[in-house]
Amino acid sequence: MQFTFAHNNLNVRDLDRSLAFYKEALGLTEVRRHEATDGSFILVYLGDGVTPHQLELTWLRDWDRAYNLGDNEFHLAFRVDDYAAAHTLHQKMDCICFENASMGIYFIADPDGYWLEIIPTR
Repeated sequence: MQFTFAHNNLNVRDLDRSLAFYKEALGLTEVRRHEATDGSFILVYLGDGVTPHQLELTWLRDWDRAYNLGDNEFHLAFRVDDYAAAHTLHQKMDCICFENASMGIYFIADPDGYWLEIIPTR
């Protein structure tokens, strides 16, 4: 028996804002979409164009408050081939929320407060 990663899911409040953020900050683009026939939810799957792994963004029509992200340190990690350029972009976007210079990594926060780790390709 072999299990492989398919996707991760994040719930978002403003789908258009999140899609714009993930495109600008990480270059992720829409791969496919599923909309409920009653309009109650939309699932959008994003890909990096290189790996088969996808990020699923879920928008719920009737959700009326910010998501409680809890106290855990849940995050997704992304490797980048040009760490300095990525850092400059994320500084310009004002989305860097934590840096660990001794480890050579930093985190950005998406519009809903999810942390995304940026790791240089070594």
